[in-house]
Amino acid sequence: MEEDLVEFMAQSLVVDVDKVDVTAIEGDKTTILELKVAEKDIGKVIGKHGRIVKAMRSILSATASSSKKRLVLEILI
Repeated sequence: MEEDLVEFMAQSLVVDVDKVDVTAIEGDKTTILELKVAEKDIGKVIGKHGRIVKAMRSILSATASSSKKRLVLEILI
């Protein structure tokens, strides 16, 4: 579910929506979500001073509070 949320948010921001890919790596207490976008769209996902990615991480931590699992969002180049 979290993968779909990150994918939706990223596709709403970028130009090349076909290059958006989210991979989840499950752990015992942590889930790492790896987000890959086109190289030209990385700035749009990060935002000025990291504001957009920080907002995305805030939304993810709010959704994770119900599952008692920590979510980490990483943007891969």
